[in-house]
Amino acid sequence: MKVAQMINTLSVGWKQKLRLGIKPTFFCLFAIALSLTFLINACSLEQNQSLKRLRVGTSSFPGYDIALYGQISEIFKQRGLEVEFVQFSNGQDSSRAVMRGALDVTFNSFWEVMQVDPGNGNPVVLMTIDLSSGIDGIVARPTIKSVADLRKKKVGAKLGTISHLVLLEALKANQVQPSEVQIVDYSNEVAAEKIKASEIDAVLLWEPMLGETAKDIKGNIVHTTKQVDSLVIDTLMSSDSIIKAKKAELKQFMLAWFDVMHAVETKPKEVFNTIGKKLGQSGEAFASDYAGLKKGDITLNRRMFAPEGRLYSAKAEIVQLLKADPRHGRVVRQDVEIDATLINEAMAGWKS
Repeated sequence: MKVAQMINTLSVGWKQKLRLGIKPTFFCLFAIALSLTFLINACSLEQNQSLKRLRVGTSSFPGYDIALYGQISEIFKQRGLEVEFVQFSNGQDSSRAVMRGALDVTFNSFWEVMQVDPGNGNPVVLMTIDLSSGIDGIVARPTIKSVADLRKKKVGAKLGTISHLVLLEALKANQVQPSEVQIVDYSNEVAAEKIKASEIDAVLLWEPMLGETAKDIKGNIVHTTKQVDSLVIDTLMSSDSIIKAKKAELKQFMLAWFDVMHAVETKPKEVFNTIGKKLGQSGEAFASDYAGLKKGDITLNRRMFAPEGRLYSAKAEIVQLLKADPRHGRVVRQDVEIDATLINEAMAGWKS
């Protein structure tokens, strides 16, 4: 008998006794209250135990923050999951935590997955979260009008990160060799301050800092990821050893993710307002930031995970770019797996 049914049976039983004129003693009333408290707590415990726990690494970025709606709206719970988001300042640390078994999965760019440190098993890309389409870009001083003008200039970008990737694919698209540009190894925040102080000529940023910095220095946004089929692909990554242990939970997370993407499509104002409130900003501001991304819905994932799809060609292109500019000093992982098994099952099984 379920706990809730037991509570109902106990309640009905005493109601029948009262109708017959049988009055409970103080001890009986105390026993009833104690039993009900125990059963209610047991019911709560039963519900919590039925939820499968998943620890997910994340960082402050609109493409990842959108997942908060799944938590606030209880979409994850409806899919049988208790999701704990663990905040990191960068994707390298969260991927390292996955490979060491401290996390189940993490949101991270494909670019950074290709550089993750060795750990327990091989890194595996399981799903596409979003694709950069204008949210990342290069802002330059007023005298610089194009990417070609960056030759022999100082450009602020953290080596080995997404900023470095955006710069390299912009240079490639404009026939500029990486060696022709002086990269100054700064974080986004430091680089933004350096260009305001006229210490560097250009900087790699993402929205809203990209537009805000351009406005502050009266500069030019000379490139964004909307101008290319960007390699800035955000993914859900794990390790092969964790996938074997958490296959059911991961599939449910994917189904819940598609629920969130469906909500973005059908009721965007509610979603953006909900997340904006959680982050302490307006829904309009969050919507504006998220607009620079192609959302990781079923359509995008089909393109990415199709046989010989975009993820496979992107992997080869990322290896080429990392080798073309070794200033990052990182080892390129050749064993990163692209596993379409779970995402294909989730896409086939998802219903709105």
